[in-house]
Order: sequence, then C-alpha cells, then structure tokens
Amino acid sequence: MNLVARVQAILLKPKTEWPVIEREPGDVGFLFTNYVAILAAIPAVCGFVGLLIIGAPLFSGLLSAILNYVLAFVGVYVMALIIDALAPSFNGQKNFGNALKLVVYSSTAAWLGGVFSLIPAIAILGLLCALYSLYLLYLGIPVLMKSPDDKSLIYTVVAVICAIVVSIVIAAIPAMLFLRL
Repeated sequence: MNLVARVQAILLKPKTEWPVIEREPGDVGFLFTNYVAILAAIPAVCGFVGLLIIGAPLFSGLLSAILNYVLAFVGVYVMALIIDALAPSFNGQKNFGNALKLVVYSSTAAWLGGVFSLIPAIAILGLLCALYSLYLLYLGIPVLMKSPDDKSLIYTVVAVICAIVVSIVIAAIPAMLFLRL
C-alpha cells in the first residue's frame, strides 16, 4: 500500500476505494505502523507547535503531544472493537479486521485536519475535516461491515455517538494528568 495513494483515494474516491480496502488484510500491526503511526502524528505535532505558538510551556506541550499521539492508537482500537461488536445489531457481519480498517481509513480526513492546529485561531477548521471522516465512515460501513443499506445510516449514527463518548473519555485522560502536574 502506498500511503499517499491511499490517502488520495480514500479522500477523493471513497466509493471506489472502500471495496479495494475490503479485499486487504486488516492486520493491526501493519495498519498501526504503516498508516496510523504516520497520520496520527499530524495532529499531535501540529498541536504541539500550536501550543508553543500561544506560549504553552515546552514540557506541557510535549507531554500533551505524546499523550494525544498514543491515545489516538487507543481510540482507533477501541472504536474498532465497538464497531465490530455493533455489527450484528445492524444485520452486519462481525469482522474485527474490517472494523479496524474502517476506523483507520475513515479517520484520514480528521488526522489531516490536524494541520489546522498549527495556528490555534483556525484550529476549529479541523472539525470540518472530522465531519468528512464521518461521511467516510458512513460510506465504508456497508462495504466493510456488510450492513444493509437501510441499516447503515443508523449504524453510523450509533458508531458516531460511541466515538463521541470515546473521544470525551480520551480527552479527559490528558486533562486529568495535567491537573496533577
């Protein structure tokens, strides 16, 4: 898999890219080292630089970046577990490898949107990218989780609600740690 080609394809031609992704193995090690490790670094590094720009202490900014980077992996894995567990409820097929690919590749736009964190005043634009990631998730659910089209929208909505809860919990971890520093 060529990283740049995959990023372009999932962002620009998701309807034709999801079936290609479906045929690939869903190996955790491969996806984490060859995709998540690279793209999840974008919001972590850009957020670090953005914190330095607004005058945050170096140590706090670095610790925040490292925690956010590590927690991105945790969030992906937890969301894959949730999406896999939800599949039978929406007449889909349980398949952890496909659930992991779904979460990893649908997160592409959100991770790339992390570049907006470089300039804190426009960091909110990253939310637009995250919204596109939700659309990617919606397109990928029927292909990877084999959910019927009439159930895919509600499956996506439930997955998004779960993602919000997971994100809140993950965001609370660094906040709790920084309160103790």
